[in-house]
Amino acid sequence: MIYIEPKILERINTWLTPTFDQETQDKIKDSIAFQPKEIQDAFYKDLEFGTGGMRGVMGVGTNRINKYTLGRNTQGLSNYLHEQFPNEKLKVVIAYDCRHNSKSLAKVVADVFSANNIEVYLFEDLRTTPELSFSVKHLDCHCGIVLTASHNPPEYNGYKVYWQDGGQLVPPQDAEIIKEINSLDYSEIKFEANENLINYIGKEVDDAFINASVKNGNFTNKEAKEDLTMVFTSLHGTSITTVPETLKRAGYKNVHLVKEQEVPNGDFPTVKSPNPEEPEALKMATELAETLNADIVIGTDPDCDRLGVAVRDLDNKLVLLNGNQAMLVMTDFLLQQWRKEGKLDGNEFVGSTIVSTPMVEVLTKSYGVDYKEGLTGFKWIAKMIKDFPELDFIGGGEESFGFMVGDFVRDKDAVTSTLLACEIAAQAKAEGSSFYERLLQLYVTHGLYKEHLVSITKKGMEGAQEINQMMIDARENPLKEINGSKVTRIEDYQLSKAKNFITNQEEEIAIPKSNVIIYYTEDGSKIALRPSGTEPKIKFYLSVNTPLSSVEEFSKVDAQLQQKIDAILKDMHLN
Repeated sequence: MIYIEPKILERINTWLTPTFDQETQDKIKDSIAFQPKEIQDAFYKDLEFGTGGMRGVMGVGTNRINKYTLGRNTQGLSNYLHEQFPNEKLKVVIAYDCRHNSKSLAKVVADVFSANNIEVYLFEDLRTTPELSFSVKHLDCHCGIVLTASHNPPEYNGYKVYWQDGGQLVPPQDAEIIKEINSLDYSEIKFEANENLINYIGKEVDDAFINASVKNGNFTNKEAKEDLTMVFTSLHGTSITTVPETLKRAGYKNVHLVKEQEVPNGDFPTVKSPNPEEPEALKMATELAETLNADIVIGTDPDCDRLGVAVRDLDNKLVLLNGNQAMLVMTDFLLQQWRKEGKLDGNEFVGSTIVSTPMVEVLTKSYGVDYKEGLTGFKWIAKMIKDFPELDFIGGGEESFGFMVGDFVRDKDAVTSTLLACEIAAQAKAEGSSFYERLLQLYVTHGLYKEHLVSITKKGMEGAQEINQMMIDARENPLKEINGSKVTRIEDYQLSKAKNFITNQEEEIAIPKSNVIIYYTEDGSKIALRPSGTEPKIKFYLSVNTPLSSVEEFSKVDAQLQQKIDAILKDMHLN
């Protein structure tokens, strides 16, 4: 029999009291008898807020997504809202995606808010994350919640909190709310709904969001749009509720949907993972595109905040761009449009993250536009908009296949970004070029930057400890050289310190603390180490670069950079 630690057993016993329903208690008793290792993992800690809110495996326990963990979140958030806005009529909006239990968990969240005398706007059915972000401001709410686990496996769900500006929680609200939640006992959760305070919403908000998306992402003439053939897949997710209609209203007529993946389904039956970062997820879409000779393929993740873009290369083969590449082309296109319209006057900025390609800063500054960089996660880009109201936000992105066009949505937005990608492809085709050729021209102008991501999964309690130890080792024994190139600078975002090994000087890092270490080397390479905030993974982000003299040289120089990446991976024992 597996030994269960006394502290964990104490947590388990708490859940065997009348505060918790009989079904929950029965499941716990069964797990103790037949799955003792799993029950330890379910109770050894509280599920924490990470980069994208709270995300975890569904099931019973403090380290799981269930009615009690989400109920306690909501009770704590309700208490905090009453403290912060004591004389206001409080309003929240709630959306949910296609995952198992999302609809029922969203109703639990609505019930708790209403039981705390907070008016609730609950979407009648599944909706995208960007529409939720938009709805917070559109409905003049104090906060918003979306139930989603993004592109995680089917057993996951999650809970993301948005504040009045439509952006996700950032300091100081996040720590204050977490403190409030952690102070609560489960017996304090008010589950008895006041149905009079729950309003169901749908088409009216959909129309407002789609029209705003078209307004912000529409730049190309009618004839160019009609000449573009595109294939779209929702990968069984929520984007089917908005993307096709957005493209239709923007004037696109040759949009072909992958029918087998059109129906929302939390099992994601046709893919191993509903992650548009992976070529295999877009296989059915690219196969359809080949039969149609389509110009562009786009797929979105289950909650429609990330998008994968596949375009035709110089040999007319469909290739999936990585998140950095798509971001570069989209950013350049937006900067071009702003310049054409005479809107660049030095009071604009583009935002990105510390683990994204350094090329986005080079590109942005070439237009004379300010560039701002934050931690991983779009909540930090949304915070930039709030922190610099005197500047106009053009757009922003990160390497993990997310992009945001303007500030009407304050999170990554695969609805408007899908439209923007089509605009770029349509305009380029009309000019005798292509989306891909625009990327290569950027490399010729600014240098060829090549990125690579290594993601190592370490599940459960032991996995979390392993990841923690890897970061401790990196801090206590930092690398002095990587692939024969001297480390010239180390940035440690947890310690808020950066050290330059050429000048031997240290400086403070001004952005908030995060468990990230970044190495810079003499030859221009950049390597970042970061535990994921939403998955049991540690990630290594590599970036290398070199000049590119012409488009014709791309394949040869790209292969050379790949060899360099392979050598770094070998040197760091990551291959």
